[in-house]
Amino acid sequence: MQDNRAFQQMLLSAKERIRVHTPKEIAQKSGVVFHEDKSFFELQSLNQRIRITFPEYRFQPQIDEWQQLVILHYLDLADGTAVSPQMTSFGALKDGLIRGTKFDHDMERELGSFLDGMTQGQLCRICERLGAQFVEERADLCAVFPFLPRYPIWLKVWFADDEFGASGKLLVNRSADHYLTIEDAVTVGELLLSKLKGILDGT
Repeated sequence: MQDNRAFQQMLLSAKERIRVHTPKEIAQKSGVVFHEDKSFFELQSLNQRIRITFPEYRFQPQIDEWQQLVILHYLDLADGTAVSPQMTSFGALKDGLIRGTKFDHDMERELGSFLDGMTQGQLCRICERLGAQFVEERADLCAVFPFLPRYPIWLKVWFADDEFGASGKLLVNRSADHYLTIEDAVTVGELLLSKLKGILDGT
């Protein structure tokens, strides 16, 4: 109960911070669409269309609370910087030396387990469910997930062979610091892996 109260306070604080921005400013800097006539923001996140009412900032449909919090932070922090085409690790983000580097190591281990025994076809179908696009990279597969309009997440995968087991990395683009903090970035990575596992498990 106490943890839930603390989380609700975080949501409330995030909404209060957003209120210093006008809807037009938020839309311009974040890439979301604001429908002035109906008073709601609209965006796409992992192949799901989301509406956020204004000025209440309520989500339709209801989504994971941590995803809500990250999106609210994104609307507050976005500064309109162009999306970089270059990838980087979480550890290379601002303030990411400790938290981000640990996440990079933990995620490589988690992805190794997730990818064990999986074929490329299976993984492609799972990624497509979340709106991923595939690009040519120095990996067996590279999927780009549109987590938020200006916040893509990259998944690079090397499938198992006779010498090595399957492995993978999650990466963000170099402009990520202009949109979310390192704590938010880690939350995004955890949410994405959770959704990938959920599709694999049929949930």
